[in-house]
Amino acid sequence: MMRLLARLVRFGRDRRGVSAIEFALVAPLMVALYLGCVELSDGIAVDRKVSLTAAALANLTSESTALTSGDMTNIFNAASAIIQPYSASNMKMTVSCLSIDASKNVTTKWTATSNGGVGTAASVPTDLQVASTQLILAQVSYAYKPIVGYTISGTLTLTDKMYMMPRISAPSYPDTNTKCGT
Repeated sequence: MMRLLARLVRFGRDRRGVSAIEFALVAPLMVALYLGCVELSDGIAVDRKVSLTAAALANLTSESTALTSGDMTNIFNAASAIIQPYSASNMKMTVSCLSIDASKNVTTKWTATSNGGVGTAASVPTDLQVASTQLILAQVSYAYKPIVGYTISGTLTLTDKMYMMPRISAPSYPDTNTKCGT
């Protein structure tokens, strides 16, 4: 019995496994922290690319005076290249030409969509409602699925929109030569 008691005392004083136990306690926290940082930075990168895509859509559309269906397809393809290396199939894009009359009433003159589109045109902020003008509205939506946190958060919808004045004149679209402001 004394031998057993002596071994237990010796085992209690032994410090050789302390670092292994500390590592076992800290490792799950460190792995979770690392994966969380990776997930957060990936989400921020996708959100930034969504914003860049909306800006590119508005910019490319506002530079044109007459657009064809082929032109809009090229603009959507160029804008969807921005989202790489993420999947462009998760992205929906809409470009609308908004006309503001002398009474500052906003009407949508034409809309082009890609991959299902984002939806209807949003309300124009009052600061942008200038009488007798036109605006190009580009809207982008991206269904982001986190790699690690998908079971916690599910799919996150990242969206952005960009308003831009036409550069030369309001573009006509589609092939009917319907000007945005008429």
